[in-house]
Amino acid sequence: MINRVGIICLTVCLMSASETTLRAAEPNKVLIANGAISNNVEPLWIAKEQGIFRKYGLDVDMVFIIAGRAMQAMLAGQVPVGLVGGTHVVNANTGGGEFSMIIGLENRLDYLFLAKPTIKSGEDLKGKKVAIGTPAGSASLATYVALDHLGLVPRRDNIVLLGVGGVPERMAALRSGSVDATSLSPEIGQQVLGEGYRVLVDLGKENVEFQSSGLVVSRALIKSNFNLIENIARATVEGVAFIHRPANKEIVLKSLGRNLRLSKPDQMEKAYQSLVGALPKRPCPSADGMNAVIKLMVQHGINAKASQLKAEDQLDLSFCKKFEDSGFFKSLY
Repeated sequence: MINRVGIICLTVCLMSASETTLRAAEPNKVLIANGAISNNVEPLWIAKEQGIFRKYGLDVDMVFIIAGRAMQAMLAGQVPVGLVGGTHVVNANTGGGEFSMIIGLENRLDYLFLAKPTIKSGEDLKGKKVAIGTPAGSASLATYVALDHLGLVPRRDNIVLLGVGGVPERMAALRSGSVDATSLSPEIGQQVLGEGYRVLVDLGKENVEFQSSGLVVSRALIKSNFNLIENIARATVEGVAFIHRPANKEIVLKSLGRNLRLSKPDQMEKAYQSLVGALPKRPCPSADGMNAVIKLMVQHGINAKASQLKAEDQLDLSFCKKFEDSGFFKSLY
C-alpha cells in the first residue's frame, strides 16, 4: 500500500512538474502596432515570418493602426509596443505620457514629395491642395520640409493642407485629383511614378536628419518587464541583420512584395534597395534626429510645448548600449 501511494505521489509530482515546464515554455503574447505600411516595418515582418520572435519566447501579433491612433492606443494601455515616429513620442510626452523610443529603424526623412503631371514646379503649387497625412506625423513634417525646400509658405502661397489619413488614402487622393501633391514613402511612391506623376522633392537625396520610425514603449513597462522589452529589441535587431545578409535577398523581396502589395519584380527590387540603403545595421535612435523632430514641430506650429523637451529624454539608449558592450551587434555581422 505504501509503495502504491508513493508511486502515485511521484507520478502526480512528475505530471505537475511537466505541466509547470510546459507553462514556462509558452511564449509571451505581445501586440505590436505599426503606424504605417512601409518598408521600415520589414524588420518586424521578417522577425515574425522567420521565427525570430519565437526564438526569443515571443508570440507576436502585428496590427496596422495609423500612427497617431496607435500612440493613443498606447496611452490608453491597449497596445504595449508601437512602431511609430518621433513626432508621436513628443506629442505623447508633452501630453503627460512617459514613453521612450528604444530602437530606431529610420533616422532620415526619405519621402518623395509627389505632384500630379500638370504641376511642374513649386510655383505651380500655389493655390493648390496638398495632402499631409496625420497632423503630427512624419509624413506631415516631410511635407513641410519639402515645401520649405521649394521656397513655399502655405499661408502666404494659399496652399491648402489637408489631413488625409495614411499612405493608401493619400495615394488614392492624388490619383483621383482631389489633391495636387503629397508625400509618400519611396517604395509606395514608385507605384505612381509610371503614371506620369512627378517628384518635386526627393527628401532621401537631401539627407535630412530626422528620427522617424522606431520601437516605442512606456518607461513603466521597461521598468516592470525589462526582459520582455529586451527580447523584443533583440528580435528586431536580428530582423535587421537578416535583411542585410545578401543570401536572404530573395526571402526579403518576397516578404516586401507580400506585405506592401507590390506585384512587379522591379517594384520589389526598388523597395529592397531603398530598405537596405537606409536601414541602419545598428538601429539605435538618434538624439540629433529627435532634436530635429522637436525643432521642426515648434517651427511649424505643430506642438509649441515640444520646446520644453530634451531630445535625449525621449530615447532609451540602454538597450543599444548593452547590445554594443556585449558584442551582440558585432555577432550578427
